[in-house]
Amino acid sequence: MAQKRVTLADVARRAGLSPTAASMILNGRPDTRLSQEAHERVHAAAEELGYRPNVSARALRTATTHTLGFVSDMIATTRFASGLITGALSAAQAAGHVVLVAETGGDPARETEAIAALLDRQVDGIIFATMRARELFVPELPAGTSAIMLNATNARYHRAVLPDEYAGGRAAIQALLRHGHAAGIALLGQNDEVERNVFRSATIAQRAAGLRSAMSDAGLHFMAEASLWEWEPENGYDGTLRLLDLHPEIRAIVCMNDRLAFGAYQALAERGLRVPQDVSIVSFDNDEIAAYLRPGLTTIALPHEEMGRRAVERLIDREDEAGVTSVRMPIVERQSIAAPRP
Repeated sequence: MAQKRVTLADVARRAGLSPTAASMILNGRPDTRLSQEAHERVHAAAEELGYRPNVSARALRTATTHTLGFVSDMIATTRFASGLITGALSAAQAAGHVVLVAETGGDPARETEAIAALLDRQVDGIIFATMRARELFVPELPAGTSAIMLNATNARYHRAVLPDEYAGGRAAIQALLRHGHAAGIALLGQNDEVERNVFRSATIAQRAAGLRSAMSDAGLHFMAEASLWEWEPENGYDGTLRLLDLHPEIRAIVCMNDRLAFGAYQALAERGLRVPQDVSIVSFDNDEIAAYLRPGLTTIALPHEEMGRRAVERLIDREDEAGVTSVRMPIVERQSIAAPRP
């Protein structure tokens, strides 16, 4: 037989107070005008009886459920971006909220079902998150339902938390400059001329702009640029071989993500070139593979946990206004950059 739920009335009866007085104490009301001893009796009674507040009833009184929705494409089922969820859960717990996570696999139909399920559960707001930064379609939500984009942008909902890709791009070039690289730098994964009328995402555009800004400030230009639409290891491998065929004097490669860098390592080794003695490499994301490459890959990290925390904090702040929060991308220095050989 199911155990009877402990009610507020049970706590009040055990503490020898009215339900109203017990409710004010348990809800932390600062103006109860009740004695310290009364407060202690109520909290002791609640603990002894195993009392848990009735969230549904509280929601009816306050119009909030202290529950948030988290809709993602493939974050929960991959290691790479799981920090987004970790950070969100941490911030929600600290604020006394619960997060319901729904994974869609990027399927619009499943996304619609997930949103409906969360709304049925009267969530106070929804975080829409993507594994890789991109423009995200989100259907119109009912009035009063807050939304924030996490690692994504949306034309309808203008609250977003994004990595500071522009500063991250600049940091990658500055890492090479600190080691004395002033020529022979190639860019793997992006080419402005080839991709002039192609849209990847607002964040990737910022990453490229940061790279070019830092190069320009130093009076430099990329020796060569390889446009690769899919940033996967096999494309990094092929792209690096093509770069080396055209420009054997390359001394450094900036990879647009760590998966491309993985392929670049293989191509360089095949040509008998060492990282970093012959060719330095710097990359982006701090994917898991970055730490396992030998030598370790220096990369500009995506601050996933901090982004997740910021998204929750903004979502539960009812005074928060539209706008983008840019989170600093730290550099993770390993051993893939060295001074260029003569």
